[in-house]
Amino acid sequence: MITLIDDTLLDEVCAEAAASPRRRKNRNFHPRDEHPGHRLLNALMADTYIPPHRHLDPNKDETYVVLRGLLGLVLFDDAGKIVRLVRVGAGTTAIGVDVAYGTWHTAIALEDNTVFLEAKAGPYLPLTSEERAPWAPAEGGDSAAGYLAKLKAELVQIP
Repeated sequence: MITLIDDTLLDEVCAEAAASPRRRKNRNFHPRDEHPGHRLLNALMADTYIPPHRHLDPNKDETYVVLRGLLGLVLFDDAGKIVRLVRVGAGTTAIGVDVAYGTWHTAIALEDNTVFLEAKAGPYLPLTSEERAPWAPAEGGDSAAGYLAKLKAELVQIP
């Protein structure tokens, strides 16, 4: 069996993201959370906020390839200072990125209906407190929207 990654599938997962309270949606290709290899689509609306985080497991590098839209990737140091900003997608210098484990990062949709293919090692495990950025607002927190706007303002300034 195969699953075609085509405009129909991307439209479907984008519609699910638009209807989601979190304004994003995964479409997993791996059969279960315990599977050793995770492959999934991430569809993001421009107003979704993914709090900065890191993965401390040496097996948890992440690879993103943008299939639609424009993604911003922000890398931080341990104190929350921005150390790198990257715009990823068609018409930029990169269509994908590989984020090494231990790297503080967040992904930001710079356009509605941004979709990227993500690959990483399983199994799925919720982030630990050491993997959540203590200097960033929590998802749904009062200051999350302002923080997201600040990061977007930084991303739109780079070529």
